[in-house]
Amino acid sequence: MKMIASTKVTKAQRNMENARVFGSSAVSIFKHAETETSTGPKPLIVVISSDRGLCGGIHTSVSKNAKHYLAEKPEGSLAIIGLKARAQLQRENRASIAITFDQVAKNVPTWNEASLIASSILESGIKFDGIHIIYNKFKSVIQFDTSTLDLPTEETFAASPKISAYETEEPALKSFDEFTLANSIYWTLSEGYASEMAAKRTAMENATKNADEMIQKLTLTYNRSRQATITNELIDIIVGASAM
Repeated sequence: MKMIASTKVTKAQRNMENARVFGSSAVSIFKHAETETSTGPKPLIVVISSDRGLCGGIHTSVSKNAKHYLAEKPEGSLAIIGLKARAQLQRENRASIAITFDQVAKNVPTWNEASLIASSILESGIKFDGIHIIYNKFKSVIQFDTSTLDLPTEETFAASPKISAYETEEPALKSFDEFTLANSIYWTLSEGYASEMAAKRTAMENATKNADEMIQKLTLTYNRSRQATITNELIDIIVGASAM
């Protein structure tokens, strides 16, 4: 399993690097337009996880971050991607869950999956005044950080102080808003998938080491027991021979 995870890490990292370029460039316009990206009292909290385990506490860190943020803004709604985070969040925050997704990014995240998720969120009728994405950011094969990404609403983006420099019209702003949400979900999904594969590789490496140590201990115990049995049999033979 460690060998399989190592192969998947390379593929996931390559996909993540491509998604990171497009994702970071798409949201950079908010910085140039001086857009207020902080969410209001009723945000949509998008939690990025997966359906699989055997990868340490990577899902727990995302869920804890979501719980803390939801405690600060109890009027917020949850959009959860992945069964692992949903199972952890629905214990205490079932009423806040607005929409969930599973069977996503079973191999490598794709743009089509991210687009379908974004469309489902926008068409669900959920009312929110900003989007707060919580995901695991890949740093290296042995390290990841639970990070956040804030996206403004279309109205907030249109009210940006320097939006006039782009000479955009309302239909273009709406299309860009939808594209940015899909692009950001694709980016964060790719980051989370790469972090998950790296964490799984580390977990499987630790499991392999533990198994090797256990095999060595059991082998030593077996050899000692075998040697003790042989010694006892030899003693019985020698005592019997002496008695004769």
